[in-house]
Amino acid sequence: MTSPAPADAPANRNEIVYKNLRRAIIEQALLPGDKLPEDIIGERYGVSRTIVRSVLTRLFSEGLVDLRPNRGAAVARPSLEEAHDIFEARRCLERDVARRLLQHIDEAGLARLERHLALEEAARGRSVNESIRLSGEFHILMAELSGNAVFARYVNETVSRCSLILALYGRPHSSECAVSEHREIVAGLRARDERRVLRLLEHHLEAVTARALLSAAPEERDIRKILDRYGA
Repeated sequence: MTSPAPADAPANRNEIVYKNLRRAIIEQALLPGDKLPEDIIGERYGVSRTIVRSVLTRLFSEGLVDLRPNRGAAVARPSLEEAHDIFEARRCLERDVARRLLQHIDEAGLARLERHLALEEAARGRSVNESIRLSGEFHILMAELSGNAVFARYVNETVSRCSLILALYGRPHSSECAVSEHREIVAGLRARDERRVLRLLEHHLEAVTARALLSAAPEERDIRKILDRYGA
């Protein structure tokens, strides 16, 4: 009988570093353009540079990190042209997700969405960064509940990249608007009202896109202090 892998097995440590770095990016603690030195990340998480490189490569494949020859890694800085393309792709993708979700969602799925709304409600006014992450995860959860793994994968990627875009170009996040709009979408799903759900979703995503306006580039911060908040 094979014994379970120890808690500090390389694969487990790799996943911990990946999740923490990704969360720091999605919550906009790490901003577009912030450098991601392998030695500092390895030191903060107590892992080898091999593990750090593997994690950075994974985040690069998701469009969250730029890997620059001879210059190291940094949080991705999407151009304005990329930003428009990503938001357009997201709107088209999420419309199809909503149509499929209306056909497949059951009471258990609706209950999961409502539990997520409760988390968003609890984070409102407490943590802007957590609200940003939870707001995006609502859309990812809808894609997962649609039952289409490809939809779920691409919604995950586009939502994450939208968070980068908002960090670089956007107005401040409004958790109050996000929660109320998400709640209306869930009510529409419960009523199986396709026209209402699509109208609400389109309005919601247009509002998110409207926040992605050009603003001053953020100043570089100390990555050590940021990673200490996203420890293992």
